[in-house]
Amino acid sequence: MLQTLGQTCRRPALLFLLCFFLFCALSPNAHGQKIFKKKNKAQQGDLGASAEPDKVLYDRAMGDLKHHKYITGRLNLQTLINTYPDSEYLAKAKLAIADSYYSEGGTSGLTESIAEYQDFVTFFPFLDEAAYAQMQIAMAHYRMMEKADRDNTQAQDAEEAFQTFLLHYPQSSLVPKAEQHLREVQEVLADGEFKTASFYYVKRDYPASAARLMELTERYPLYSQSPEALWMLGSTYMEAKRLTKNEDDKSHFGDLAGICYKRIVTDYPLSKRAMDAKAQLTALGMHIPPADPNALARMKQEQMYDRGHRQHAVMLKEPMKLFKTNPNVASAAHSGMPNLNPPDAGISPTDIFKRDSAGPNFTLAARPATTGDANAGAAEDTAPPVEAVASGPSSSAPSTGTAVQIIAAPETGGDAAAPAPSPDAATASPAIDAAPISPSASPAPAESSSAPAANPPAANGAAPAAPPAPEAAPAPTGAQGGTPAAQPATGTSDNSTANGKPQQSAKANPNTESTSKKKKGLHKLIPW
Repeated sequence: MLQTLGQTCRRPALLFLLCFFLFCALSPNAHGQKIFKKKNKAQQGDLGASAEPDKVLYDRAMGDLKHHKYITGRLNLQTLINTYPDSEYLAKAKLAIADSYYSEGGTSGLTESIAEYQDFVTFFPFLDEAAYAQMQIAMAHYRMMEKADRDNTQAQDAEEAFQTFLLHYPQSSLVPKAEQHLREVQEVLADGEFKTASFYYVKRDYPASAARLMELTERYPLYSQSPEALWMLGSTYMEAKRLTKNEDDKSHFGDLAGICYKRIVTDYPLSKRAMDAKAQLTALGMHIPPADPNALARMKQEQMYDRGHRQHAVMLKEPMKLFKTNPNVASAAHSGMPNLNPPDAGISPTDIFKRDSAGPNFTLAARPATTGDANAGAAEDTAPPVEAVASGPSSSAPSTGTAVQIIAAPETGGDAAAPAPSPDAATASPAIDAAPISPSASPAPAESSSAPAANPPAANGAAPAAPPAPEAAPAPTGAQGGTPAAQPATGTSDNSTANGKPQQSAKANPNTESTSKKKKGLHKLIPW
């Protein structure tokens, strides 16, 4: 038998057939595998038919998204949302759509994901996934953030989103990650401000440079170049001290520079500018404060992190800066609490070197208003309110419902007892408490204005015991013709009072003028 097998192996065709039969005998039945697959598919079809349709749509969409079929997966999820609004998979479908846009990436994809995540936070604020959605909003802005010397809109939006997350979800497991990303975002924002301030500093535009340096050092204390920014701010105050000739101003600017140098010694004791700041304080004759223990511990921790991570990372990442559009955040701090307060109003460069400026007190909210605003506020507080309050019996006299001003009659040539109406009172007629009456009726005139010039009691200066009953006076022009309230209502009584006759109840002549020029002309024509 062995001899026969050896002879068979000499022939290649017979050897191939022998190997084929051995393979078929040892391998499982291929036809049986096909039958098993068909049965499995049939069973899956039966299970799918018996399962809930919203679950089928959700599972099918998640399978599409897993294989990067984003458009098909989003269509299935949107069908689920529109068809089954009460489904238990509704929140998961909304979040899956947002995740699909985020995974797709790009400017358009990240922008769409931000809108979808915001909708999820709006509609499902009490779910545990709301914290994840808010974090993803911040991360989408973080991924679209550009370099420090370019547009910082996305960086500002990322800062606001991370701050919202840390304030609303302090117990989330994503808090350490959010804090670190917020430090990196604030590093980019502070770096942009520092570069702008350095540009103005080199150009010797010290007010513009100092305004940005003050805002930078107050808002971003964890910035890697904060000691250098404080040193530049102190140098601007020293330059202002050198240029001024007033001894009080010299002392004031020296004190402001000392505040900057003390801040370097206190909060950044291990920085390169700490020794220079101490030398400047000694030259100014100021006390050198001790270092803050918390700041000292934080800087030691940063130095340890630099030795373990940043030495080799800087050598590898520096050449790649030319080809990357994303900002370099390798120098961002890794310890310390980032600033969670929203940005305040900017500091005006014109207020930096004023004599009464508050200086770098490192809190924008505590800074007083500028001199111009303070003066304006004082003027508003001290200015008396404009009120139209009638004096004497005329205060209780009714007026028309058309807000007509009631003033005293113009003074005649020989009577100077009635004062001239002020322009403020003429414009404040609606402040008078009055009950509306018919337009044909006229208000009762006051005692001092309705009496004729030749009346003996008025001439003697003694008021009667009881005022006489008011007579019907001519209706004001404002009530009849709709003229403005600034026009005097008793402008037609010049001739009657000048002739020694009381006013008549006839209607006023619309052609009669009541301007001051007309009154002066009447005084010249009728001297008495």
